[in-house]
Amino acid sequence: MPEKLTDLPHLDAVNASGSGERSVKSVTTAPTGLEGEGFPVRRAFAGLSMQELDPFVHMDQMGEVDYAPGEPKGTPWHPHRGFETVTYMIDGTFQHQDSNGGGGLITNGSTQWMTAGKGILHIETPPEDLVVSGGLFHGIQLWVNLPAKEKMIAPAYQGLEADDVVLVSSPDGESLVRVIAGDVGGHRGPGSTHTPMAMTHVSLSPGAQLDLPWKPTFNALVYVLAGSGSVGSERRPVRSGQLIAFGGGEWLRVQADDRQDSRTVHLELLVLGGQPIGEHVEHYGPFVMNSRAEIVQALEDFQAGRLGTVPANALMPHVPDPHSLRVENTGI
Repeated sequence: MPEKLTDLPHLDAVNASGSGERSVKSVTTAPTGLEGEGFPVRRAFAGLSMQELDPFVHMDQMGEVDYAPGEPKGTPWHPHRGFETVTYMIDGTFQHQDSNGGGGLITNGSTQWMTAGKGILHIETPPEDLVVSGGLFHGIQLWVNLPAKEKMIAPAYQGLEADDVVLVSSPDGESLVRVIAGDVGGHRGPGSTHTPMAMTHVSLSPGAQLDLPWKPTFNALVYVLAGSGSVGSERRPVRSGQLIAFGGGEWLRVQADDRQDSRTVHLELLVLGGQPIGEHVEHYGPFVMNSRAEIVQALEDFQAGRLGTVPANALMPHVPDPHSLRVENTGI
């Protein structure tokens, strides 16, 4: 966090005495799993219906894990159609390449926004130096649905560096709000989205309370990246790996516990919301469409090579030499 949050633009105070507070609808705990070549994830949206998540489809918290040398893993080349993928790196680095010419290195605080649209192939994998040395790896991948009329738009890619994100302070200077996409209290982030939405990373100092303005027409989801605290005026306890779904309203309340655990100084939250699309969703593997017939067509198009081709200079996961890792680990 910046040393002086009071030097940043700040959110206006909400009218906490009014009736605009969003109530807490549910708190769910994300189960763990493995993705791609075997890196650990938490399935953040498990337990919520597609109607409650709309316009979002899927979200993984990747890590947080401190890899030993040779352990970092990514995903192989794979297809997508019908939605947008958002990869936000909190710690560590990830390489991306896609069949549409997009790609680059995603580093601490950076975001890649890939519009799959009518179809794309891509890969995300740790760079060679991270595989060899090991290190901290922590990020988020979010899937944002596209409405039926935009399912088959042309693929696109946007890379957002950490310095592109709009930084905003709470009125009391105790919380930092990083606006990645959308408008939060009149402060607009750099991400360009097809589906109206907002995405922020919020850090609260120990003991801090934040009343965050939120667009009334959006749903509101808060995922606890690290730390512990409470949500709503009723101060419902929450901790790392939990997702909070809020009801309707104009603002939501989050609080950080006075003491955090040894792994974090602040309560770290990812706050998401979007305009519900309100259409039937068929989700099968890497495809998000509106009907089973469209899913079948996506599979046929992928098998026929119509979703793109792996480029000649294709990025591939780095596989370290086991002997070199043994030498490094023994200090020889």
